[in-house]
Amino acid sequence: MTAPSSQTHLRLADLIGALSHALDLTEGQPRGHCIRCCWIGFHVGKMLGYGPAQLSDLYYTLLLKDLGCSSNAARICQLYLADDRNFKRDFKLIDGSLPQALRFVLGHTGLTAPMAERFRAIINILKNGGEIARELMEARCHRGAEIAARMRFSPTVCSSIQALDEHWDGSGKPEGRSGKDIPQGAQIALLAQVTDVFFKSIGRDAAIKEVVGRAGSWFDPLLTKAFAELAADPRFWDTLDAPDLPLRVLALEPQDIRREVDDDYLDDIALAFAKVIDAKSPYTAGHSERVAVFADLIAEEMGETPEMRRTLRRAALLHDVGKLGISNTILDKPGKLTDEEFAEIRKHPVHSGNILSGIPSFRGIAEIGRDHHEKLDGKGYPYGISGSAISHATRIVSLADIFDALTAERPYRGPMPVSQALGIMEKDVGRALDGDGFEALVRSMNKADAAAA
Repeated sequence: MTAPSSQTHLRLADLIGALSHALDLTEGQPRGHCIRCCWIGFHVGKMLGYGPAQLSDLYYTLLLKDLGCSSNAARICQLYLADDRNFKRDFKLIDGSLPQALRFVLGHTGLTAPMAERFRAIINILKNGGEIARELMEARCHRGAEIAARMRFSPTVCSSIQALDEHWDGSGKPEGRSGKDIPQGAQIALLAQVTDVFFKSIGRDAAIKEVVGRAGSWFDPLLTKAFAELAADPRFWDTLDAPDLPLRVLALEPQDIRREVDDDYLDDIALAFAKVIDAKSPYTAGHSERVAVFADLIAEEMGETPEMRRTLRRAALLHDVGKLGISNTILDKPGKLTDEEFAEIRKHPVHSGNILSGIPSFRGIAEIGRDHHEKLDGKGYPYGISGSAISHATRIVSLADIFDALTAERPYRGPMPVSQALGIMEKDVGRALDGDGFEALVRSMNKADAAAA
C-alpha cells in the first residue's frame, strides 16, 4: 500500500503555525491566539530594531509561548475543582492584584462541587495561593522550555518560554525575576498575550489600556512605548482580524533565515509534541509514544515499508493532539461519563483532524487523527464511517491505541494484563477491528513475550 503523503522538506513555520492551534485549545483561547501574538510581538521587535536572527528567535518564541501549557491542566482541576480551559481563559483577564485575585478564586473554585468540598478548596487556595501559583507556573514554564529544546530551538527561545510569566517589577512567577534579568523575548511574548486576550475578549481600547497600564509593573516601559506607537495605527488592529492573517504571519519569518524540516527533524518535532499531548493528564503519560511503538510493531509484522512505518509512527505520536481541547474534568474523571461529557470526548478526533490538516504534507496523518476511533461496523465516532472508508493505516493506529488504552492505568481502573486485553479485542475482530492487524499485534506480543523469557 502507499503511505500517506509525506514531504522530505517542509517549512518549519508552516508546521509550528499549524501545531500552535493545539496550544490555543489547551489555553481556552480562540483559534489563532498564538498566530495573532506572533503578529503583535514580531512588530514590537521590529520597532525595537531587531535584526533577522533576533526576529527569527522571537518569531518562534511567540508561536510556541504556550508549549508547556498542558502540564498544569490536571493540577488546576484538582486544586480549583474547575474546568482547566475556562479557568486559564479567565485567569488571563486579571492583573494579579489582590482584589481581582480574590474575586477570581471565589468565582472559579468548585462551582459545581458539593459545598463542603468547595469550601475546603477555597480555604486551601487562600492560605497557600502564592505557593500554588508558583507551582503551576513552574510546571508550565519549565516544561515548555524543555520541550522547545527537544524541538531543536535555540537557548534564546527556550529561556524566553521559560520566563514567560515573569514581570518587570519582580512580581511574576515562578522565579520572581525582574528587570533586565528577564529575557526581552519573554516580555514581548507576555505583552502580545495580554494584548490579544483583551482585544478578543473586550476590544482594542481595553487591550491598549491594559498593556500601557502595566508599564513598570508587568512590562519594561520601553516595550509599552513601542507598543503604543504600533497601537495608534488602525491598520495594526484590522490585520489581527484579517482572514489571511496566518499567511501574513508565515511571510513574516525573515527570508534569509527561513528554516526547513527534513525527515529526521520532523520525527523529533512529532516526538516532542507528543509530550505536550501526553502531559495533559497523568493517565496519558507516555500514551502517544507507546501507541507509536505498538503501531510500528504491527506494521513490521504486516511487512510495511520503512516509509509507511515512519508515517505511522508520526501519526501515532500526534493522533490525540485534539485531546488538548478537552477539559481535564472529563479526561481524568474516575467514574462513568455523562452523555454530555462523552459528547465532548467525541470531539477530540475532530480537533486532531483539523489541526493536522493545516499541514499539507500531513493530510494522511490528519485522516488517521480524525478517524482513529471509527469502527468497521460504523459504530465508532465522530462520523460513524465504516468498512473501506477507514484506511489501512488508520486501522493499525486504532488497534495500537485500543491495546494501550486497555493495558495502561486509567482513572477508573488499574492496568490490564496483555492476555486479557487481547482477549477483549479478539471479540471485536471482523466486526469493529481489523483482523489482519489484530493477528499482527498478537504475533508481535508473542515475540516480545518470548524475548523477555
